Amino acid sequence: MSDDQPDKPTTNPPKAYENPDFLHSREARALRILSEYQEPLSRFEHHDIDDTIVFMGSARIKSAEDAAAMVAAAAKGDGDPAEAARAERMSIYYEAARDLSFRLTEWSKGLGEGKRRFVVCTGGGPGIMEAANRGASEAKGMNIGLTISLPFEEFENQYVSRELNVMFHYFFMRKFWFTYPAKAVVLFPGGFGTLDELFEILTLVQTQKIKKRLPVVLFGHEFWDRVIDIDALVEFGTISPDDIDLFYRTDSIEDAYNHITRELTAHGLDTPGIAL
Repeated sequence: MSDDQPDKPTTNPPKAYENPDFLHSREARALRILSEYQEPLSRFEHHDIDDTIVFMGSARIKSAEDAAAMVAAAAKGDGDPAEAARAERMSIYYEAARDLSFRLTEWSKGLGEGKRRFVVCTGGGPGIMEAANRGASEAKGMNIGLTISLPFEEFENQYVSRELNVMFHYFFMRKFWFTYPAKAVVLFPGGFGTLDELFEILTLVQTQKIKKRLPVVLFGHEFWDRVIDIDALVEFGTISPDDIDLFYRTDSIEDAYNHITRELTAHGLDTPGIAL
């Protein structure tokens, strides 16, 4: 062999769709976005999921048992008593989300349809999300967790159905999958993320980008009446008085359950959410 003859490669180069350097590059961003559309869709179709009931709320809200443990620890000098008392006070929302999710899951399972209808869906994290997934799991129903990769916290809970635990990189694709198959949305007290999701959904409904009937329930008068002054928006003329009817406020699990099931029975049964 001549000294100036190049060596033949010992292996073939990777195919483009198997090349991690390319798939994680700027040039392949469109492929990654498309994957975050197509991969969840394939899972939902595989498991015969037609539509969802979405639960949103703070990742920081503790269960009653965890809050009670914080109170007991604080009483022994291990922890902040004020923080423990707040956790105990806010834990009512965790337990309400858990109970409501349980009841809605049992109701949806009793519809007797060939496909899974009105499956509980959350952001897959702790707090209110965990509570809703937990309630659905306790009702022996499949449930969805649309998890997001974050650099600073573990964002996952053990109650999400393993087959339906979907990890996203892009917030906007995660929000698409919150909204597109949703037939009802329940929002418990939450922070920036919950408020962002609430206002995006209300904007889509107000502007009729969402044309389906979508009941939006704000659970917890004490929180929502202080955090969002909707009446002031009407007073200043920045929304229409009719826009107040875009959501329903309640403190009652029974009332929320009755409102959602009544709306879904009247408007949701004949219009699957994921059909393309």
